[in-house]
Amino acid sequence: MNKSSLFPLFFLLAVPPSLAADPDMLQDICVADLNSGIKLNGFACKPAADVTEADFFFDGLAAPGATNNTMGSLVTAANVEMIPGLNTLGVSLSRIDYAPGGLNPPHTHPRATEVVFVIDGALDVGFLTTANQLIVKNIAKGEVFVFPRGLVHFQKNNAAVPAAVIAAFNSQLPGTQSVAATLFAASPQVPDDVLAMAFQIGINDVENIRSRLGPKK
Repeated sequence: MNKSSLFPLFFLLAVPPSLAADPDMLQDICVADLNSGIKLNGFACKPAADVTEADFFFDGLAAPGATNNTMGSLVTAANVEMIPGLNTLGVSLSRIDYAPGGLNPPHTHPRATEVVFVIDGALDVGFLTTANQLIVKNIAKGEVFVFPRGLVHFQKNNAAVPAAVIAAFNSQLPGTQSVAATLFAASPQVPDDVLAMAFQIGINDVENIRSRLGPKK
């Protein structure tokens, strides 16, 4: 092997590990222009002269959300779409409220790790590793639990009283894929035979589940 062929390998080994992470910000703020047609990894910045204190403020987590729905839970997001000033900052929050018996069904956040802090009640929480190991725990008011980035996880309120958490994410827009809805309520639809084989159920069962999870006609 000659010296020239060794150069690319040496270069890769010499690159500082920090280059594999998100780059540092090159400006103080980049308030999202949510109306811009420019698409990039994040949102375009609005002109500095148009920035106000309202771009950094949100009061939507103060009150409990309505949980009178099928799952008995409601997620109220405080991400860049609600707080334009979060653009490029890599953080966001949500409030999740649970009725008695309420469930935040199995889902993933493809762009963020999640940390939940219980502000009321108690919850059974868990996540699944890629080896299909279930990590599960009951957490109560004042306690914290972590869901690693991208892993399927859930929270269930098995108590007779409401519960609530504040969830923190290391992404301005974590994204959410609810496992059941992603597979059975997709548009266009995931083929029936794919779902039937994957879940080892009949075609009629697929249609029955889809009718419950899909948009009402």
